[in-house]
Amino acid sequence: MPQLIVALDVPDREKALGMARELRGVLDWCKVGMELFTLGGPLLVERLKEQGFHVFLDLKFYDIPHTVARAVAAAASIGVDLLTLHCQGGERMCRAALEARDAAARASSAPRLFGVTVLTSFGPGEMPGVTANPGVFAHELASAAAAWGLDGVVCSGHEVRAIKASAPALRCLCPGIRPGGTDAGDQRRTMTPAEAVRAGAEYLVVGRPILQADAPARAAAAILEEMKAAPLPPSPAGTR
Repeated sequence: MPQLIVALDVPDREKALGMARELRGVLDWCKVGMELFTLGGPLLVERLKEQGFHVFLDLKFYDIPHTVARAVAAAASIGVDLLTLHCQGGERMCRAALEARDAAARASSAPRLFGVTVLTSFGPGEMPGVTANPGVFAHELASAAAAWGLDGVVCSGHEVRAIKASAPALRCLCPGIRPGGTDAGDQRRTMTPAEAVRAGAEYLVVGRPILQADAPARAAAAILEEMKAAPLPPSPAGTR
């Protein structure tokens, strides 16, 4: 069953923890992004883990290989379960991150490493220095991520089928998920939860449609019901 991740994109540590408490028992995953981690740091991750959540630390590392490797080791030491880095950092950076993760795993936890392809806020012609269509470019980066050994990629739901066709074992995490009738906000390449599940996504990230709902737990439960009702795509044995 694909997993629903709530994006705790709020500018207040205690509000984020309060939202997590409200959603406990409804879903298992929380995303901590740049804003919240800057405010709450490793202690916030520890508090979410104490509540029983899996933590997706979405800091999108992109730097020289040595710096990214040390950052990955640091993230592993605080127990995060999933971590992002930019595929555009290149093969040496991504392989250094994997080596650091594997070394840290011998002493602590081993977060899954997902490569960011093309942000879902980008539309055609909006990526500086990139003339390719966002979907085509995302597929190229995902193919590289699979060759380098990353666990998965972050992509729009629109790219999942093509990515799975060329790299079936690569897991896909999709932001830009919007239940029918909700505002897309600053996102450009969006999908409904059911569409993303049918495409083959393993992780769906939802923020504002849950956070801004009158009853966040009920909104999250409705998204999960939509996900459960959607038929899963056929997949080769051992890839899901």
